[in-house]
Amino acid sequence: MLSVKIKDIEFNSPIVAASGTYGYGDEFDTFVDLTKIGCIITKSITLEERKGNPSPRVYESGSGMINAIGLANMGVKNFCNLKLQKLNKIKTKFIVSVAGSKIQDYIDVVNQIEECNGSHIGYEINVSCPNVKKGGMEFGVNKEIAEKLTAKLRKLTSKLLIVKLSPNVTNIEDIGISVQNGGADAISAVNTFSGLGINYKTGNMVLSTIYGGVSGPPIKPLALAKVHKLYNEIKIPIFGMGGIVSYKDIIEFIRVGSSMIQVGTLNYRDPSKINSLYDQLKLFLIKNKIDSISELIGKHYDI
Repeated sequence: MLSVKIKDIEFNSPIVAASGTYGYGDEFDTFVDLTKIGCIITKSITLEERKGNPSPRVYESGSGMINAIGLANMGVKNFCNLKLQKLNKIKTKFIVSVAGSKIQDYIDVVNQIEECNGSHIGYEINVSCPNVKKGGMEFGVNKEIAEKLTAKLRKLTSKLLIVKLSPNVTNIEDIGISVQNGGADAISAVNTFSGLGINYKTGNMVLSTIYGGVSGPPIKPLALAKVHKLYNEIKIPIFGMGGIVSYKDIIEFIRVGSSMIQVGTLNYRDPSKINSLYDQLKLFLIKNKIDSISELIGKHYDI
């Protein structure tokens, strides 16, 4: 009923814990039923260890948040030595998020992880982080570079290759077509929108980096539009995301073209909430006599 198949991988749920919002993926198995999560995506792994941006780097804004964490992580060598074997034992599938400052960084990270005995089913290539000083988003706003990067990584692995796109572009569908041409199996859309916060009394910027990534419910209509545009132009599956906090939000993303969805900012509020989303989504299908969640993919009607 809730299972979804992407390429040759079957997920028991369309609900995915988004990168950067669920730790490395092994931290929640004592109080969250991971079997109700289709997949966990690790925080983005880079070639070298990164401490991230200095504080303050997270700011609550309305019903959402702005973050400038800056891809803080332990680096690929430590990830392979300290985390991968723990992740192999979790009770759901997991995908490794990869980030870099140049194309060779991505290649080196994937190559090192490929040599390890990991049970991960694929990689999510983060070409869209808006809060690092170099690299990241530049790959996600240039369609030629995005295609080149995807094609190079495609040669390195037979596992799922998912490219995470930035919404901070004029035509996201052009980038989507490029990574599809490069050999991506799926697209994650969308990452955070660029924004800032300022204290009206002091005039001080609320983040050390000035700009950060806006996420949470305020971006949902914007994200839905990006997913819909992609769905109309590409043939590969979409992992939709952006402000999902309820089962109704999940269905909206699926109706505009998502095959699966990612829950992100909500995990900071309550990482166990993802379980109730599963239960509520399943109940909706039963009540409405829908045999499979996949029946709703792209099922919308223009007025």
